Amino acid sequence: MKLNAKRTFLVGLAFMSISAFWNLYDTMVPLILDQTYGLGETWTGVVMAMDNIAALVLLPLFGALSDRAGRRIPFILWGSMAAAALSVGLTAVVRGGMSAPVQGQGLGSFLLMLALLLVAMGTFRSPAVALMPDVTPKHLRSRGNAIINLMGALGGALMLVLPKLLVRRVTTGFGAQVGDYTWLFVTAALLMAVSAWVVKLVIPERKLKAEADAVNAAREATEALAQAPAADAVRRLGRAELRSLVMLLASVFLWFMAYNAITTAFTRYALRVWRIDEGDASFCLLVATAAAIVSYWPVGIVSSRFGRKKVILAGVVMMTVGFAAGFLLPGLSALAFAAFALVGIGWAAINVNSYPMVVEMASGSDVGRYTGYYYTFSMAAQVLTPVLSGALMEHVGYWTLFVYATVMAAAAFGTMLFVRHGDSKPEARKGLEALDVED
Repeated sequence: MKLNAKRTFLVGLAFMSISAFWNLYDTMVPLILDQTYGLGETWTGVVMAMDNIAALVLLPLFGALSDRAGRRIPFILWGSMAAAALSVGLTAVVRGGMSAPVQGQGLGSFLLMLALLLVAMGTFRSPAVALMPDVTPKHLRSRGNAIINLMGALGGALMLVLPKLLVRRVTTGFGAQVGDYTWLFVTAALLMAVSAWVVKLVIPERKLKAEADAVNAAREATEALAQAPAADAVRRLGRAELRSLVMLLASVFLWFMAYNAITTAFTRYALRVWRIDEGDASFCLLVATAAAIVSYWPVGIVSSRFGRKKVILAGVVMMTVGFAAGFLLPGLSALAFAAFALVGIGWAAINVNSYPMVVEMASGSDVGRYTGYYYTFSMAAQVLTPVLSGALMEHVGYWTLFVYATVMAAAAFGTMLFVRHGDSKPEARKGLEALDVED
């Protein structure tokens, strides 16, 4: 049985629109907080951590609710429609703030609308991700998830290209020149609404889920006859294995601290330090994303030959060098694009191998628990790093951004050296399956 790639691409439309929105959120909302409302870097970091805090509560909640309902598409449809409507409403609030005679007027309304938007996004992200496993037999899910992640990367890349075309400079009511992001948010809203309706119209969820369940049941029955009783019960890690797990999770925390500081704050840094506009800043991030996408396949091949740990260490070195180069470069240039490409390749090398190393230390019956460890550390970093890096930028200087990222990445290299386990089986994914990673 082969994966229905066309259908999986259609299922992935919802995730593509989600990724597009989050790239827009991470790159443009900090600029709105800075330019239109005059919020300092520390408090901008606090606001930018809100989505990750909300995700810790909303994603498991609505994932469980959609499990209980036995349906994903209603959550995707109504959640995306609410998010689309709130995105358009947000543009109206921002424009009201831009026309105010005093900078910062209307900040409360903006934050309230932003909070409602984050809640709406949280209602359908987990159901959108869970739809593919629901309608895909288990043995094809890795390939299916590769396509879903590819769709997400395309959505994110789209919102890194569009600022160059859709953002225009306007004069506010208090005389400042700022970016008008109205059409960016309207585009994201349309993408969410249209994607959800396409999924609703072309994916017969109940029928496909029943078919996938039947295939799974048949395969499980066959495998049960062929296998001896499982001996893969929950086991306690030895002291050396536990040390490796702790060091690996510390590494996960540190490289997310580094990478997400850049993705969250680079547009502000680029405007203030490099004196370039939002479109050129977004293009730098697009270069990193594109480099990561084209690297997944060769990274998977190299990892299967040389081992996960060595490839991760090489990836951390590439990220560290790229961030250090960003600090040294005076502005946008071919070298800047090369530095961001190096960061993207390094990030791919890390992502292809880090999660498999974590679950490699788990027994078959507690993989979910180890998956939880991985996401706890990665999400905690994404909550903390906008606040910490923002405080340094505000109270010390914008120059600290790339220094901060360089130090965090270098620290991740140090902790990763102490990891001695998780580098055996299975081999790192190849081809499309190498895309089966989380950001």
